[in-house]
Formats: sequence, C-alpha cells, structure tokens
Amino acid sequence: MATTTTSLRSRLLILPPPAPTAVSFRRLLPCSAALPSSSRRRSPRLAARAAPPGGAVAPAAEDEQQQQEKGSGGGLSAADAERLCEFLRADLPHLFDDVGIDRSAYDDLVRFRDPITRHDTIDGYLLNIRLLKLLFRPDFYLHAVKQTGPYELTTRWTMVMKFMLLPWKPELVFTGLSIMGLNTQNLKFNSHVDLWDSIQNNEYFSFEGLWDIFKQLRIYKTPDIETPNYLILKRTAHYEVRSYAPFLIVEAKGDKLTGSSGFNNVTGYIFGKNASSEKIPMTTPVFTQASDDTLSDVSIQIVLPMNKDMNSLPAPNTEAVSLRKVDGGIAAVKKFSGRPKEEIVLQKEKDLRSQLLKDGLKPQQGCLLARYNDPRTKSFLMNRSCRWVDVVYVHVNSERQQKKFKKHWK
Repeated sequence: MATTTTSLRSRLLILPPPAPTAVSFRRLLPCSAALPSSSRRRSPRLAARAAPPGGAVAPAAEDEQQQQEKGSGGGLSAADAERLCEFLRADLPHLFDDVGIDRSAYDDLVRFRDPITRHDTIDGYLLNIRLLKLLFRPDFYLHAVKQTGPYELTTRWTMVMKFMLLPWKPELVFTGLSIMGLNTQNLKFNSHVDLWDSIQNNEYFSFEGLWDIFKQLRIYKTPDIETPNYLILKRTAHYEVRSYAPFLIVEAKGDKLTGSSGFNNVTGYIFGKNASSEKIPMTTPVFTQASDDTLSDVSIQIVLPMNKDMNSLPAPNTEAVSLRKVDGGIAAVKKFSGRPKEEIVLQKEKDLRSQLLKDGLKPQQGCLLARYNDPRTKSFLMNRSCRWVDVVYVHVNSERQQKKFKKHWK
C-alpha cells in the first residue's frame, strides 16, 4: 500500500492579488464567515456595539482626536468606520434568514440598484428581499467588508439561489460587490449598489444581467451523489475560481488526459478489491490529472467518501493503486459539455489559462479534467476542465491566508 499526503500549497505559485471580484460560498463551509445565513445568529455583544440605543448605527459622540482622524476632507472617523464594518459583518449574514437585517440601520429613502432591480425606499428594499426569499430560497455568504470612500463601505459576497418555480429547481450563483453609501448626518445607510462579477454592464436595466440569469435556468444535472466540497470565490462569464476542502482519493497510473487507463484499478478498489474486501460508495467526479506542462504525466483518480479518513480506509491489495490525501486549494474551473475528446479538452485548458493570465492570475503547470460519468462511456451529463491556480487565498483552513486574501481585495 502506498499512502501519501500531497499539499496543494506546495504546488501553487505566488501571484498578484486577483482583480476586484466577489467571493462565493458553495458547498464548502470552512470557517464561520462561510456558514449559511440560516444557521447563524447575530452576536448580542457585537450587535450592541454596532447598534447602540437610539439608532442602529448612530454616530458616537466625537472627541477632538476623532475629529482629527477624519482629516480636513471629512469622512468617517476610524472608530465609526470600524463600528459600521463590524455591524455589517454581524447583520448582513441575516439578509435572508428568519432574523433579517436591522431596518433601523437604514434611512427611509434607500437607493437600491442591481443590474435588474431598483428601489428607492427602505420598504421597496425589504420587499425585494422577501420576494427573493419566496422565489429563490437564497443563501448569502459575506466574505469581507471595508471602507472604500469617505462615507462608503464595500462588501464582498456570494449568493446561491434555487429557483423554486421550475421543476428541476436550477441553482443560480452570483458573486460581486455591494457599494453601500451613508447619510453624512446620521450615518445610516442610504444607498446600496450591487455589481456582479459575471457581467460587464452593471447599470440598471442590464439585458446582459437578465441573460446571465436566463442561462443559469437551463436544464442540466450531475449525478446526485457525493462530490468534494468547494467554495466559489469568483464567478465570471468564462470561469469560476473555487476553494476546495481537503479530500481523499484512490488513484492509479493513467495514459492520457481523456483516457480510461487505470479506471478498472481504482473502481476495483472501491468495489471490494482491497485488503478487507470492503465496498466503498461511489462518488463523483472521476478525475484525470496531468501534473506537468506537457500533460504527459497522468493519473486517474476517484474521490473517496467525505466521512472516511486514512485510518478507516482498507489498504489496496495491489501496487497499481494508492491512496492519497489532497489538502485542498484554489482551482479555476471552466465548464463545458459535449464528448471530452483530447483535442477539445486541451483547447479548453488553453482558453482557461489565457483567461486567467488576462485577469492577472498565474496558473501552475498541468491541469485536471473532472468527468461526471464513467470515462468509458460515450455519453455524459457534464464535464469540467479544472486548472489549479494560486489566488493568494492559498489554503482554505489557514487563518493567516484568509486574512491575507481579505487584505488584498479592492
């Protein structure tokens, strides 16, 4: 039995921070900031600091030092800016849950805009939230908050929504920024403008935004079995950047990126050809990974169930098969459909690499093809070509790297 542990961090390249984008949490919940809004409750102590009596975010009495911190150009004091940021960190995760956001933090006249929706009052703003809850069952994930102007805060977020009116309940994912303006007199929020990463024209009314929604309503389905957990950091028109949690694989030597050589070896292991004759549940996808720039050093891999660890897995009974832990990391993913012929996959890989470099990301050598069907079949539901890349947020379970990622977004 060959049992090894491979760290993605050791294979990732250092690159400049990514361009301004939204970050999204889907399937992976690596830290408290990524918990679904319905599972979190506002911290009373934090809410008390952020929402003092007499107003959710009423300005504190200023002393001379705070006045000086504002500078000659005016704007929020450092204390007010931090209190407001802290308030949003506590309040926004409740956007779509039963707790809801604190209405008293907003002016009666709130200018809300996203590419397809607009409202000019707090009542319209809250009505829009209620409609989204009714139609889409949204999950909202807040990733970061920072001051971006004298009286302006900007947040990074992801929304994952299921359209409940369609029988197949398609999942829609948006990542983006919310630019939130403040009334200079009472420091209540009086504007909220959303920018989506997936489109260029974010002005209301954006037909590009409407088309982005329509495309996500299409019918497609991957097998409803276990798959590695991941978090969407950025969803553009051409690719997604995801952060994967650690997972275990069983792997064997392959021949080419789209080949099936070695598939019988890895499936044999999970079907009971192992030291204890244990049958292991099937998962998706089947990976083929090329680790060099010529895409010649190939292995074929099957992900093992998430409730397993190295100690609970039976040993392989052949040297052709090995077990390995992948410590997770950042991957850029380009989705495509159609038969995954070698030339098609290579072109997708080339296109993805070009798009990443254009956006200031620096991919490493090699690539990963994820197939959601038996690689020996000629028909399939969906395939994904994945490129492992470093986007500063190198390790999802590293507090230091999380802080580094948040520090560099703009």
